[in-house]
Amino acid sequence: MRLGLNLGYWGAGNDAANLTLAKEADRLGYAVAWAAEAYGSDVVTVLAWVAAQTERIDVGSAIMQIPARAPAMTAMTAATLDTLSGGRFRLGLGVSGPQVSEGWYGVPFGKPLTRTREYIEVTRKALRRETLRYEGEHYRLPLPDGPGKALKLTVHPVRERIPVYLAAVGPKNLELAGEIADGWLAVFFSPEHSHESLEAIRAGRTRAGAGMDGFDVVPTVPLVVGEDVAAAADSVRGYAALYVGGMGSREQNFYNALARRMGFEQAATEVQDKYLAKDYAGAQAAVPLEFIDRTSLLGPPARIADRMQAYAEAGVTTLTVAPSAGGLDERIAELRTAADALDRSGAG
Repeated sequence: MRLGLNLGYWGAGNDAANLTLAKEADRLGYAVAWAAEAYGSDVVTVLAWVAAQTERIDVGSAIMQIPARAPAMTAMTAATLDTLSGGRFRLGLGVSGPQVSEGWYGVPFGKPLTRTREYIEVTRKALRRETLRYEGEHYRLPLPDGPGKALKLTVHPVRERIPVYLAAVGPKNLELAGEIADGWLAVFFSPEHSHESLEAIRAGRTRAGAGMDGFDVVPTVPLVVGEDVAAAADSVRGYAALYVGGMGSREQNFYNALARRMGFEQAATEVQDKYLAKDYAGAQAAVPLEFIDRTSLLGPPARIADRMQAYAEAGVTTLTVAPSAGGLDERIAELRTAADALDRSGAG
């Protein structure tokens, strides 16, 4: 198991600090630094900036939003980033949610599984520098009965195959990730509750005629170092309440549904009720300590090392940490603690 760093969303006044964290992760031998996008900063510009100021660490999108770009544009972007970084780019994709897809990008959210499958097929075809012809339900290239010409990518990526990761939460999307992707970007991953999700991934791998060897299982977990586990968990409550309670609508919140499948049905309802009623403090207080602890790395270094071993035994291959301490110095210290804890765990 290797370590990754999740830089989250850019543009929240933490830009210089995040670059410092990426440089420190590079120095410590972390495998990859991921960045995200929603409807603020875009992830491509951020990754180009980070790649230009690091040497060895991979840079990955977690995620590039599928409704934001045509698949051919994503192939162009991936090829460019891979070239500029010297072969260090990882392409993480996801459909986002209906509010963002339809409200921000004006792209229908319906049939997300079919759309994702076609999107990755077109993107990979373009990256292989094949002449781009495709007949799908959502994508047709060139457009019929028009002046469009079937073209192929004019630049050569550094690598023959840029790894593609898929962010997935629901069972059917997990199977799809196992079938068509090189890795899975997971959220709220708990070693104690991971069997069902990983079985769905394995089912997809079986459908593709492949095993789990070489498939990258990549959860992002908040990291808070401290002697008091409950106090450490308080640093994560805002993040957990936002996703479980406020991400998406009452009828369609993938993270709330995940918490329910993990056995936290009553708490998931309470968190969502309070969050949607704008009782944000109440929503944070309603997130169970067990849920936060199972899906984070909390506590003193020895406890974090034990949890890392549990993640590795569950099948995680890249454990991506999101340092959650208040100041930059504390977060740098957390990165170093995580590297030391991985060595101590024997899982590295």
